[in-house]
Amino acid sequence: MNGADSLGAYWLEQLAGLSLFGLGFARPWALLLLLLLPLWLWWLRRHEASRLTIPFSRTDMLARGPRPALRVVKWIPWLRALALAGVIIAVAQPRSGARASTVNSEGIDIALTVDISSSMLAEDFQPQNRMEVAREKLKRFVMARKTDRVGLVAFSGEALTQVPLTTDYPVVLAAIDNLQVGQLEDGTAIGTAIATAANRLRNSPGRSRVMVLLTDGENNRGAIDPRTAAQAAGAFGIRIYTIGVGSEGMAPVPVGRGLFGLRYENRPVKIDEPLLTEIASTTGGRYFRAKDAAALQAIYEQIDQLERSAVEAKAFIRYTEQFRWPLLLGVVALLGELWLRARRGVLP
Repeated sequence: MNGADSLGAYWLEQLAGLSLFGLGFARPWALLLLLLLPLWLWWLRRHEASRLTIPFSRTDMLARGPRPALRVVKWIPWLRALALAGVIIAVAQPRSGARASTVNSEGIDIALTVDISSSMLAEDFQPQNRMEVAREKLKRFVMARKTDRVGLVAFSGEALTQVPLTTDYPVVLAAIDNLQVGQLEDGTAIGTAIATAANRLRNSPGRSRVMVLLTDGENNRGAIDPRTAAQAAGAFGIRIYTIGVGSEGMAPVPVGRGLFGLRYENRPVKIDEPLLTEIASTTGGRYFRAKDAAALQAIYEQIDQLERSAVEAKAFIRYTEQFRWPLLLGVVALLGELWLRARRGVLP
C-alpha cells in the first residue's frame, strides 16, 4: 500500500468513527460536503451582490432605498446554506444508540437432563416431592446463567428434548415449569437420556459441553446401554455430572391411585450409584448425591463453579434514526428563504 492509499484509509477510518453530539452516522463521508458550503456561500454572496442593480420585482421596494435590500440579500444566502447543511446531514444518516458489538464472555453449553418417572413423586423431600424440588432448583440454576446456552431434556421410559440449546432463558424456565410426571412412558431409560442430550451437545459451538443428569432410580428401560452412551458422549468432549436424588432408607413412593388421589407406600430408595459414578468418571465429570432439598441446591451451586470457556456473544442494538431533524431544519430554512423573497419582493 502506497502513502496516498494509507492516508486515504486513515481518513476513512476516522470518518467511520465520527460522532457528533452523541450521534453516529451511517454515511459519514457525506459530511465532507459541508466543507464545500463556505466556498459556495462566498460565491453565492458575490453572485447576489452583482444583481443588486435589478433585484426587485416590486417598485415599492425601490422607494425604501438600498438598506432594506441589502439586509434581505444578506440573509438569503445564509438560509440557503442552512437548508443545504440540513440536507447533507440528513443524507449522512445520523442515528443514536450503540452499534452492533461483539463481546467475548465466559459461557458453557449445558444440557439439563431430568428424570420425570413416577418415582419422582416420592415425598421424602417434605414438604415437597422430588419433582417439585427438582423444578425449583433447576429454575434457580437457569436464572443464574448469563451467556451460557442451556437446553432441557426430559426422560423416563423414553427421552424427549423439551428445549434445544438457547440463551432464551424465559423459554427454558417455562419448559421447566411444564415438566410433569406422566408426560412420557414410565420407567428409567438413562442410556436413552444420555444419547438424546449428547446429540444436542455434540455439534454445539461452545468449547465446554456439560450434561447435568438428574435421576432417582435405576436404569430399567431403553435399548441404549448407559455406559456405551457415556463413552460416546465422552468422545464428543461432553462432561456428564450425575445427580442421584433421594433420601436414604425408606421413602413414601406412589404405587397407584385410590379414591383420594395417589396411594403411597414406603419403599426402599434405590439409586444405582455405582452406575452414575462410572458415567461421570468416564466423561471427566462428577457424581453427586442429593438427600434433601438443601443438598440439591448445594450441588447446583458447585456445578455453577465449573470451568468456563470463552465464547463469542454478539449483542445487536437497534439504532434510532435521527435524520428527520436535520431534514426538517433544512426544509424550514428553505421555506424561510422563499417566504423572505416573496415578502420582500426579491427575485429568486
